[in-house]
Amino acid sequence: MIAVREARKQRGGRTLWEGLSFDVARGEVLALTGPSGAGKSTLLDCIGQIDVLDVGTVSIDGVTAGRSGRRARLLRRDHLGYLFQDFGLVPDLSVQANIEIGRVRWRDGVHRGVRTAEALERVGLAGRATDRAHELSGGEQQRVALARLLVKQPDVVLADEPTSALDEENARMVLDLLDEFASGGAAVVIATHVPAVVVRAATRLHLDPACAT
Repeated sequence: MIAVREARKQRGGRTLWEGLSFDVARGEVLALTGPSGAGKSTLLDCIGQIDVLDVGTVSIDGVTAGRSGRRARLLRRDHLGYLFQDFGLVPDLSVQANIEIGRVRWRDGVHRGVRTAEALERVGLAGRATDRAHELSGGEQQRVALARLLVKQPDVVLADEPTSALDEENARMVLDLLDEFASGGAAVVIATHVPAVVVRAATRLHLDPACAT
């Protein structure tokens, strides 16, 4: 599903990584590890078509956007879902509106994800649809982000330190749902420094500490 080939990225005049090649299949969970500054979040952004490689390619389901903004937007819309470290919600919008941002309506008008009410119930936020995002705790905001993934059902899920600011209960819910996405056929990539997250991943990729110096 994800194919990265001979990737190189520089930031601030130094090389984060180069010659990087790997695959993530449908149903696989890959943990990206490495020290702060090794470029874990940057690699996620490149896979997610938010950033571009200096050298190399990233393919999603056989499609490479390259430097085409249009193709990158289509890949983000049709295939990709995100769990950001800062939750990625619009603070002044309602919970329901934040969730609906992620919904994809296909040409036949069919939604492939679950309904918003069902998604909220599954993440323990039933009845909170009209609350504003900024009124929620950090754990509740991450639950909204999970609900947004449930209504989209993306082929690829990218998670950047998704448990770093959460208590044990919310962290467990995040990891259980990421496993559920993988069981449903999604390719899941998690950037993390948390050992309890790493051990739950079937595959691990450690970014070379030498690249972070």
